[in-house]
This record gives sequence, C-alpha cells and structure tokens, in this order.
Amino acid sequence: MEFKPVRAKKIYEQVADALLESLKNGELKPGDKLDSVEHLAKSFNVGRSAIREALSALRAMGILEMRQGEGTYVKAFDASRFSLPVSVAFLLKREDVKDLLEVRHILEVGAAASAAVHHNEEDLEALEAALSAMEKAKGDGELGEQADLDFHVALVHATHNAMLIHLMQSVSEIMVQAMRETRKLLLTKEGTERLLEEHRQIFTAIVERDETKARQAMYEHLGNVERSLVDYLEI
Repeated sequence: MEFKPVRAKKIYEQVADALLESLKNGELKPGDKLDSVEHLAKSFNVGRSAIREALSALRAMGILEMRQGEGTYVKAFDASRFSLPVSVAFLLKREDVKDLLEVRHILEVGAAASAAVHHNEEDLEALEAALSAMEKAKGDGELGEQADLDFHVALVHATHNAMLIHLMQSVSEIMVQAMRETRKLLLTKEGTERLLEEHRQIFTAIVERDETKARQAMYEHLGNVERSLVDYLEI
C-alpha cells in the first residue's frame, strides 16, 4: 500500500486550528471580538504575519468578520464547517482568480466612477492614507498588500452604496491573495512604482470628481493586474 507524504502544518494553520478549537469548546462565541493582531501574536508566540494569515483563512471560511475601524469578530457559525481543513478554504485556485478578475472589473470600474461623484472629505482622507501607506511599504510585500486592499475598500466606501460595500467585503479575502500573487510578480522597483502610480491616477480622478476619468483609470489598472497574472497563472 502506498501513502502520500505527510505535510507539516504551517504556523498559520496551527493558529487557525487553535482558534477553531476555542470556538468548539465555547471559549469563543458568536459576537466576541478577538484580541489585536499584536496581542494574539504574543499569546501564540508567533509572528504577526502568521496571525493575519490565520485570521484571513477563518474569514474566508465565514467564521470571522472584519468590521472597518472596529476589529475582528466571531460570526454566527455552522459547526459542520469545522470539518473542513483550513488550508482547503484558504487555497486560491486559478479558476477563482479568473472569476475574481471579472468580478473586480464589474464592481470596481463602476465603483470608481460612483466614488468620483459621491465621495466626501473623509473618504478622500482614507484614500490618501492608503496611498501614503503604499508608498511607505515599498519592498514590504505584506504591508503593500494591506495598503492596496485598504485603498480599494476605501474607494468602495466612498460610493456610499451599502449594497456595493457589502459585495466588496464578500470578496475582500480572496482579493488579498490575488494582490499577493500580483506583487510577487512586481517586486521590482519599477513594478511597485507602476502600481502606486496607477492608484494615484485613480485617486486624482476621484478628487477631481471626474467619473469618466476615474472609470478609465480603474479599468486600466485592473487590466494591467490581469496581464501581470495571466501568464503566471495560465488563465
């Protein structure tokens, strides 16, 4: 009889499993707010990146939710889902990326135009803060991914369309993974600068309340993202 090699669990998977166990035994309940990433990292004696990946995996499984500006909370959950390995729920399949790119085109091109029309000063501050974080994160993939996501989330919030915001939240976890793959391919100084410049163009169009320009800038940005991934993922 032949057996497949046993794969050692990654640190983030061990953390996620420990959090799942806390849910199973009732230590964590629906509605509970989790400790900060820094506090959890100290508690588990692991790096913050492992905590972030564990939380992302559990959010992808629908067990946790991130509330903008508040933190991460336990959602109402289905106990039967605990039988799913964390790694299975967290895998980013090529088909997922293809579908995600299409969803992003549908949602975000229109969202950019809407944000140009409906944004307020607070929205601009959030977008500008994300841009600033992207600039400071040059060379730091993890921070760059988060700043990139923060920009796109802030943009959708700037539409002030509750349904669109909800739709964006539902794909935000898989977006993080796609951004991670994109940035792996664009880790050169020229590549990261290009990404930053594309986001600056979107921001400028929104500031100018030019919905046509905003729509075009987002369309071109997502097109460049797709071209960066298409050969790598063979989609």
